[in-house]
Amino acid sequence: MKPRGAPAGILLAAGYAQRFGADKLLVNLPNGRSIALTSALSLLGGLASRRVVAVVRPEQQALAVTLAASGVEIAFCMDAAQGMARSLAAGVAYCGQRWPDACGWVVALADMPFMQDGTVRAVAQALQRGAALSAPLYGGERGHPVGIAAEFRDELLSQNGDAGARRLLARENARLVTVATDDPGILRDVDVPHDLALA
Repeated sequence: MKPRGAPAGILLAAGYAQRFGADKLLVNLPNGRSIALTSALSLLGGLASRRVVAVVRPEQQALAVTLAASGVEIAFCMDAAQGMARSLAAGVAYCGQRWPDACGWVVALADMPFMQDGTVRAVAQALQRGAALSAPLYGGERGHPVGIAAEFRDELLSQNGDAGARRLLARENARLVTVATDDPGILRDVDVPHDLALA
């Protein structure tokens, strides 16, 4: 596979956290950092380019300020209520304007703060080596973040609903390059307060 330019990172942080009962992304972990900030730092740490955008809702000003201070850029998603696919589209559109040379995107979820920098790096490297899609595996189970090549830009920009990139991954499964990892964080998100006890 032909090497390509560095991918950008997209941190999806525009969800409504209805199951948690509060703005979970600003809740601190035992490391003293918020859930979203920890996720952002992992994404930044795994991408040599340090090109990362966090997608948030316009009313999430406190979250935007926190994430911007870490070095990520901010994109506001005006139609986040329509589902995760619109947040992803906002991130892809922002990257297209800001970093048009990116070979694709490493897409991470802001409520998955336990992933390791090395996992992000491995997913990004698979994209740079020419993979159409890439994802980490732990114990035979696929997790996040997910790498998506720039060839899918138009499709991602037009999607709606909560499926995000799941339909794309299902359809193009034969082109998915998986990266084995010893990182259980690729499967762990924070949906309810009890999940924080596992930290």
